[in-house]
Amino acid sequence: MWSDSETALLAIRVDLPCYSFLSILYGNHVHQRRIPMDSISVNKFRDNLKYFVEQVTSEHLPLKVTRRSGEDFVVISAEDWAREQETLNILQNNDLMKQITRSIVTHSKKNGYIPTAEELNEITGI
Repeated sequence: MWSDSETALLAIRVDLPCYSFLSILYGNHVHQRRIPMDSISVNKFRDNLKYFVEQVTSEHLPLKVTRRSGEDFVVISAEDWAREQETLNILQNNDLMKQITRSIVTHSKKNGYIPTAEELNEITGI
């Protein structure tokens, strides 16, 4: 129904113990890109807190911190947390997901709204 050349319609990131997966949905095709998640001890994290916080916020990659008690935790930037929450809210909103589905169909048939050059410049900031 949709080709791989179309714009990515939805990106979902799933964090697993040592890896984060970025799934990009192209119509009915799912492409995953494996994003390695660094893992460090809580002692190393504490000793180098400033460095690791800067790394997490600038590179937008999660950091898994391990503890001897076995209760590990993941550090992500506030910006990344907000994006994750927004994605979850969208995925849980049935009305919005139906609207997205209708938009995908309209887009694939190339009969949706076509913005003017001025509107495109405003959207893209050019």
